[in-house]
Amino acid sequence: MESPFLGILALFGVVLLVGVTGGVVYLTLSDWRDRRRLEDETREARRSTSKRK
Repeated sequence: MESPFLGILALFGVVLLVGVTGGVVYLTLSDWRDRRRLEDETREARRSTSKRK
């Protein structure tokens, strides 16, 4: 017989694993989006600076 405590513990482990994985994916995508935005702004600033000269 399986203890109900082990089932609850396994379910809790799966929920934690999904939560941590989701957090890592969110932070990775957020960092990628911010880096891309910063690169676009830098490119745009260089373009506008070179047009002024």
